[in-house]
Amino acid sequence: MNINKKNALKEQKGGVVVQQEMVIGNIKKERKIISVSSKRQLTIPQKYYDLLGFDNEAECVLQDDSIIIRPMQNINTSEFSEQILADLISQGYEGERLLVAFKEYSKSIRPAVKNLINEADELVKNEKSGISLDELFGEEE
Repeated sequence: MNINKKNALKEQKGGVVVQQEMVIGNIKKERKIISVSSKRQLTIPQKYYDLLGFDNEAECVLQDDSIIIRPMQNINTSEFSEQILADLISQGYEGERLLVAFKEYSKSIRPAVKNLINEADELVKNEKSGISLDELFGEEE
């Protein structure tokens, strides 16, 4: 494995490296030490915030001895609109009933996707391997 460390130091505090860039293989990794307030708050460096596309929510995941903080993925229900409408029409919905049913189904998309993400995270946490897509999502109709 090719490890190339670049000591791109922005600042030093008491001999501690505050920012360091490393390249491992083709993966660029940047490390920066940030402070945590007495209220357990931290500030995401502006460069990381912009680069990763953070908005007003972040997901915080405890994994082994690490905390992973990543931007919340916006789940756009319009991606599923065509499938939802086709399903409702095939069930005989039309007119006002179709609109009401569509709104109800659309509300359930975000919680369902969050549940799938949580289930996938749990599988990774438990290191269950060899699981099929049918076992994870149910059999395709």
